Amino acid sequence: MILRLQIPTPNTQNTLKTLLSTTTTADSGLIFRRKLLYLQSLKVNPTKALNKNPNLRSAPLSTLHSTTQCLSSMGIEFSALGRILDMYPELLTSDPYSDIYPIFDFLLNTVEIPFPDIRKSIIRCPRLLVSDPETQLKPAFEFLTRLGFCGSSRLTSQTTVLLVSSVEFTLIPKIEFLLGLGLEYDEVKSMVLRSPGLLTFSLENNYKPKTEYFLEEMNGDLEEIKRFPQYFSFSLERKIKPRHMLLTEHGFSMHLSEMLKVSDGEFNSRLIEKRLRMV
Repeated sequence: MILRLQIPTPNTQNTLKTLLSTTTTADSGLIFRRKLLYLQSLKVNPTKALNKNPNLRSAPLSTLHSTTQCLSSMGIEFSALGRILDMYPELLTSDPYSDIYPIFDFLLNTVEIPFPDIRKSIIRCPRLLVSDPETQLKPAFEFLTRLGFCGSSRLTSQTTVLLVSSVEFTLIPKIEFLLGLGLEYDEVKSMVLRSPGLLTFSLENNYKPKTEYFLEEMNGDLEEIKRFPQYFSFSLERKIKPRHMLLTEHGFSMHLSEMLKVSDGEFNSRLIEKRLRMV
């Protein structure tokens, strides 16, 4: 019996190539679909994620798993993962060991945030995860330390949000604005340490309009601002103006803390009480 080797004809070769290509395409499509389903299980918008991070298309599913496992290892709950990764889908294709763990290391060993509070820092400010420790976090930390955020006033999980701020374009301009009002550096420092949120407010949308209203419409004294820097944390249109106008309408005045810290009900009660005293 003679066995003959059958040489594939050109047509047969083309058929084999087509079958292989179809199989590869089908496999790729299946893998891609698994990635989409995984993103959806995390409550990450796949369309948004792919637009912001095209590398997701070619990244293996194991890369996505590595990122979620890394974040979970720091105590971040599954329910919070989706929100974080939906905000910053570039994290999905990052290398945990070169991109994420160095950030955790910085927070733990340089800023000295206790391990249980790392998750609180991240959940409060996910942008920390996409901030370079050397070029962003370290300069901000050093500036804040010089400003007085050390010892009993050191950064906590509540205030690590300040680390993502640019020293040159965010932190310094706000300090300079307050100094420009005529406040002394030590006074500004004290205000900021008592109310760290001052360093997160916008100059154009917060400081300038509220300062203008305080000085020109309320005829305010800067001593009040020094005593109650939280003034800048209240809405100008929804709280400061309406309450000041009510007081002015009845010829009354209150310290900023009295006027703003209480609820609407308490404020109205105090206003009625003042009116009754005038009877």
